[in-house]
Amino acid sequence: MIPPSGGPRDTIPPKLFAALPKDSARNVNTTKISLVFDEYIDGKDIQKNLIVSPYPKNSPIVEYKLRNVTIRLKDTLEPNTTYSLNFGDGIKDVNEDNIAKNFKYVFSTGNTIDQNVFSGNAILAETGKLDSTLIVVLHKNLDDTAIYKDRPRYYTRIDGKGKFVFNNLPEGKFAAFVLPNDYSKKYDDSTKLFAFSDSLINITKDTKPVTFYAYEEVKRKKVATKIATPSNSDKNNRPKKEEVRLRFTTSLENGAQDLLSPDLEITSSRKLKLFDSSKILLTDTSYKELKNYSVRLDTGRTKISIGYNWKEGMQFRLIIMKDALEDSTGKTIPKTDTLKFNTKNESDYGSLAIRFTNLDLSKNPVLLVMSGDKIVEAITITKRDFFRKLYRPGEYELSVLFDTNKNGIWDAGNYKKRKQPEIVKQLNKKLSIRANWDNEFEVAL
Repeated sequence: MIPPSGGPRDTIPPKLFAALPKDSARNVNTTKISLVFDEYIDGKDIQKNLIVSPYPKNSPIVEYKLRNVTIRLKDTLEPNTTYSLNFGDGIKDVNEDNIAKNFKYVFSTGNTIDQNVFSGNAILAETGKLDSTLIVVLHKNLDDTAIYKDRPRYYTRIDGKGKFVFNNLPEGKFAAFVLPNDYSKKYDDSTKLFAFSDSLINITKDTKPVTFYAYEEVKRKKVATKIATPSNSDKNNRPKKEEVRLRFTTSLENGAQDLLSPDLEITSSRKLKLFDSSKILLTDTSYKELKNYSVRLDTGRTKISIGYNWKEGMQFRLIIMKDALEDSTGKTIPKTDTLKFNTKNESDYGSLAIRFTNLDLSKNPVLLVMSGDKIVEAITITKRDFFRKLYRPGEYELSVLFDTNKNGIWDAGNYKKRKQPEIVKQLNKKLSIRANWDNEFEVAL
């Protein structure tokens, strides 16, 4: 005999069975709300998901047990006001974790329930990407300083598709902003992601959707973290072997110099105390010194650049004499180093031809060629067709910057000056560049 399988998996989320006061009740004067669901629920995430609108000064008390959820509002109810409680992903069943997504309970202290809706989306201006950790806030105080000092009247989350929606809003004018979902919900730090609407939002039954472009006015500085290293006692009292010579790395790729890079770069692990460019020589294979090359040290005193008009398929020798360099700890090269390398061939690259459609030059478009989060190249678009004889093979993503001030880079906004950020739009197109190949693409802007 085959034992029973137990039936199909339960995929139905909990549903509201009863509520006191009833959902959508009017003339409510109690701050205690009791909800009963049709199955046992797991409510441990209710508190962090719950959004009460209007936004209360004091967080409500939430209790749950079996099929019951009880909410006690700690603020005094306002007269003739519609309240909504959005539980987000906070309510799910016990057995299968089926989530009652964005379950909402509404009541009014007056005779009517407000039904106005305000929706839209939010995009990161610098990348065209989305950030679902942000929120949209509405202020009834229309003064420009409200976002710095006041709590919002309403707020809502932005979902994974960059969309947001407010329901059950009263009619009236509001100032709208985008912020991180932190404790203050204020624009109290210029390194926060932030967006603002150019005009007030007039909430009516016909309010049109709005797109926000969030930006960081000031980039947060990355703080280097030190990694703790074991003490000598942790290594059986054996001291770490100390480097006896100056160490450096080069920008060569498998011993080959990139034809598209004007410089061969040498990077020291420490700052250089001594740098003598006359003792760094670029020669041919017969060790004959070449002409018209340059040797430079950057201002940080860690990177040496050897500039030359590199041609394909050539072989070189780079000679670094032993007394050419000394780092900040006094380490040098014990003997003259000779670095043998060659340049790449043109066949190691592919040609790139792009034809742009939907081109509007009045928006000053700049094509951003991306590798991950890194901008590989920014190409100012001045005509319909673009051609490059040599391009590095690889997979690239594309975005377009609408460069308002024509400086070739993205510029952040400034709320005090009422200046919106420049906008970057992600393009639904990838470039796959093959070596020794004519790579041709059509890109719609």
